[in-house]
Amino acid sequence: MYLRVAAAQLNTVVGDLEGNVERIVAALRAAESAGADVCVFPEMTITGYPPEDLLLKPGFVADNVAALEKVASASSSTVAVVGFVEPIDRPAPQPHLYGPSAWLANAAALCAEGEVRGIYRKRLLPNYSVFDEQRWFVPGEGLPPLFGVGDNAVGVSICEDVWSPRGPVSDLGRAGAEVVVNINSSPYSRGRRAERMAMLVERAAEAGCPIVYVNQVGGQDELVFDGASLVVGADGTLLAAGAQFEEDLVVVDVPLARRGGPSPSVVEVRSQVVRSPDARVLAPETAEPLADAAEVYEALVLGTRDYLGKNGFTGAVIGLSGGIDSSLVAAVAVDALGSDRVTGLAMPSRYSSSGSISDAETLATRLGITLHQIPIEQAHTAFAQLLAPVLGDAPSGLVDENLQSRVRGVLLMAYSNATGAIVLTTGNKSEMATGYSTLYGDSAGGFAVIKDVPKTLVYELCRDRNVRAEAAGQVGPIPATVLEKAPSAELRPDQRDDQSLPPYELLDPVLAAYVEQDRTAADLVADGYDPDLVRRVVGLVDGAEYKRRQMPPGVRITTKAFGKDRRIPITNRYRMSATSVGTARHG
Repeated sequence: MYLRVAAAQLNTVVGDLEGNVERIVAALRAAESAGADVCVFPEMTITGYPPEDLLLKPGFVADNVAALEKVASASSSTVAVVGFVEPIDRPAPQPHLYGPSAWLANAAALCAEGEVRGIYRKRLLPNYSVFDEQRWFVPGEGLPPLFGVGDNAVGVSICEDVWSPRGPVSDLGRAGAEVVVNINSSPYSRGRRAERMAMLVERAAEAGCPIVYVNQVGGQDELVFDGASLVVGADGTLLAAGAQFEEDLVVVDVPLARRGGPSPSVVEVRSQVVRSPDARVLAPETAEPLADAAEVYEALVLGTRDYLGKNGFTGAVIGLSGGIDSSLVAAVAVDALGSDRVTGLAMPSRYSSSGSISDAETLATRLGITLHQIPIEQAHTAFAQLLAPVLGDAPSGLVDENLQSRVRGVLLMAYSNATGAIVLTTGNKSEMATGYSTLYGDSAGGFAVIKDVPKTLVYELCRDRNVRAEAAGQVGPIPATVLEKAPSAELRPDQRDDQSLPPYELLDPVLAAYVEQDRTAADLVADGYDPDLVRRVVGLVDGAEYKRRQMPPGVRITTKAFGKDRRIPITNRYRMSATSVGTARHG
């Protein structure tokens, strides 16, 4: 015996209730055409995820309920499991700390035959990393219900509920669930798919039944949701898998863990599952997972495409220096938007090498984008002359270096104002972490594509992008000279990054441990890192917190990105007693 389940991984838009309903109903119709008994949608599909403090608006919550009613009225024999926000009909003992006096639940509605037949409330509310669900929701209470679809006992759970071995999924298994569906809005981070698969194998064994894990797909501010829905059997076998980073409707016949008919406590959702006696079990559909570098790259593409598209930006402009970072950002932007919607500005200074200019031109040609060259010497000289009477001499050193970067920022923002194209900044995570950037200069812009990508990974992604292009019979977009030359901001003669920072192959592991793993400086030394290196890196990271607060949002691809993930106070003296010098480009 099996249950035909359609896992609908959709790309919803936060707050677009009408549009989200249209997406849900269209997927539900496709599931009905495929003969699905149940169509499962992601967490908070109605509102989009995460709606954050829109939940403090009673009107938004009411509109989300009205939207759910539209979905329910469109339902027929296929049961739709739809995520929404449920206002709980009981007065709070006191007004909610942050606003509304009504209780809210992160909930799943089971809709069939034109109405809502049952509701499940999320039990485990995550309050770590990018999640703040205890700010808005109260958890469901008591034993989780089972829902009857014909003679089949179906358990429902929501995202975090499946991650804990002491959570409701195990309870559902002990209660007699023959299959558990788990609806998710689980953000992407590098290697996340493998983690989910390992967890689902464990949970299916504990529950003694198959698990259908459906996940949202798409970009929402800095978060990227990768889809990659998974269906595992009671024995941990992968039965089906959805595509990564794109919408998908995965239809699978899930073999049930037969445990007899549903108990009287089961909430009946659909009275009968009609199955033709000669109906064949569907062959499983399993999308192959992407390789590591390709997975990260596609996350950057989707996050960029959706940030621009969902916020109404029709194009992007990038400062192309001929360096590795701007080359990667340009490639991602073209893959996200198309070459006709991406423009490059090459803004050489007196210190720019001829090789860097030609590398930018080669990249633009290979990507098929327009490149405008605007030399900054005239503006650089004019600013220096304006400042000389105030400074007592012509700007030099760090002042002069940052001045060049800020001239470029002014030009990029002027182009953005004139055309409506958003400025994509080109700073990577290694630079963000250490403050190796100029406020209102190379940090100026609307979206930071590689903000969460360490420098060593930038090289890996560029090489992989070239390899994949060549495998498709195309020329790799990143020139070999870009990959081979020493990284440099070219703000003074013969400048190299390693004159201001430790070599990236030494720097990035320390940054990963300090920033992403929350190791202290003492921990790092105990782990075997060179004390001088640790002292230097920790000093750079801690001293740059004020800069990072002013950076634009960017795509999150690690387990801890700068932004929602990491909330370190700017005013903070918990540091090593002897930190070293600051960044080469302070401020």
